[in-house]
Amino acid sequence: MTEPEAVEPLLDRMAESLRALFDEQGVGAPHPIGIHTGGVWVARGLQQRLGLEGPMGELDITFYRDDFSRIGLHPRVRPSALPFTVEGANILLVDDVIFSGRTIRAALNEIFDYGRPARVMLAVLVDRGGRELPIEPAVAGTRLTLPAGARVKLRGPDPLALQIQQERP
Repeated sequence: MTEPEAVEPLLDRMAESLRALFDEQGVGAPHPIGIHTGGVWVARGLQQRLGLEGPMGELDITFYRDDFSRIGLHPRVRPSALPFTVEGANILLVDDVIFSGRTIRAALNEIFDYGRPARVMLAVLVDRGGRELPIEPAVAGTRLTLPAGARVKLRGPDPLALQIQQERP
């Protein structure tokens, strides 16, 4: 396990990039939605930095995963909450780490069960490559290339810190 890396500078950089993206695409104040658990922590940090008012959505995509039958019921399933109208809304979907793209696919499926948004922009704290699906973040705090068997873990919520862990054989 490596030493924890500070997340605050990455959130600052993400907020700056998101402001530029919103201006470029003519997006006012999007509704942030964080994916449990780390994505919710990152979304809160971005919501504060961007001055986004209004409620933030939270998704638990456990039941939307394409490997649900293989992994079984996760013991800590949390309810999803989207306390705003998704139909026609600009959505800022936030997660801590993107790897295969399957978590984001599951999150999109769940969001569309609530309605059809005008647009969904994806922001992630860490993009570690290795996509299995054609899903790319519009904004990433950092991009990492890790050796086989390594994982990125966001620790938090206070303070937030990134750790790289080597999986046991």
